Amino acid sequence: MSQSHNLQDQLKNLQPQKEFFIGIDSDGCVFDTMEIKQKECFCPNFIRFYNLQRISKYARETWEFVNLYSKTRGVNRFKALLEAVKLLHERKEVKARKAALPDMSALAKWVSKETKLGNPALESYAAQVNDPRITLTLQWSKKVNQDIADMVYGINPFPLVEESLAKLTTKADSIVVSQTPVEALKREWEENDVDKYVHVIAGQEYGTKTEHLALAAKGKYPDNKILMIGDAPGDYKAATSNGVLFYPVNPGHEEESWDRFYNEALERFFSGNYQGDYEDSLIEEFNSYLPEKPSW
Repeated sequence: MSQSHNLQDQLKNLQPQKEFFIGIDSDGCVFDTMEIKQKECFCPNFIRFYNLQRISKYARETWEFVNLYSKTRGVNRFKALLEAVKLLHERKEVKARKAALPDMSALAKWVSKETKLGNPALESYAAQVNDPRITLTLQWSKKVNQDIADMVYGINPFPLVEESLAKLTTKADSIVVSQTPVEALKREWEENDVDKYVHVIAGQEYGTKTEHLALAAKGKYPDNKILMIGDAPGDYKAATSNGVLFYPVNPGHEEESWDRFYNEALERFFSGNYQGDYEDSLIEEFNSYLPEKPSW
């Protein structure tokens, strides 16, 4: 408990040094890491740990829909597990194959009451409850992290990201706002020497994205001088929950999004011409990219 409190204190204790504040998501937003992590690390372990071999095709399709190609893109991994299994329960192909699906009720109970949905919190919970279903989920999550550490490296930021970071730091304080574990975030930001542009790298151990923004920026800067940059509806929700501005990096169109941010949107934000019709049109476009319901 104390570790997460200490982490959140880092955000609470941030004091404005510049006039503006920008929170930046990492996976799929700064780095093109969403596909490799979800397809090569998360999904194979989802099939393996939860014995979904019999329906692997549908498990994969469902996992990728939840985590990459729908409104839940970028959701926390434990919420993703619950959503993927729920959707599998509804699929006629899964019923036809009489596949046994895992009982996720113990995980659902933990997710409903814990906000710091990361391995440290799950580890201490697993020790308390001694439930094999919770232990299995912890093992799955640790193996995912191990596979990510082994496989995901050498991936640069999208074009114009570093130039954008350098440009925004002239007038804005910034932090990373992510649901990726901090250890992986630090490795990726340090490997590319872009950690120097942000004050804090906040991952899942720091709480939700909404909490990150609330603790680091809310009430310290005017709402119209706080911006969240992200590629998923969860990033948009973090911004709207706090009543602050949002800049979308559109899935599949990340390079154009960063080009627009660097050449147009950032200046609008700094000059007070971002909020209103301009922001609304960007959000409308963003919403058109990700469906809510699967096609199957």
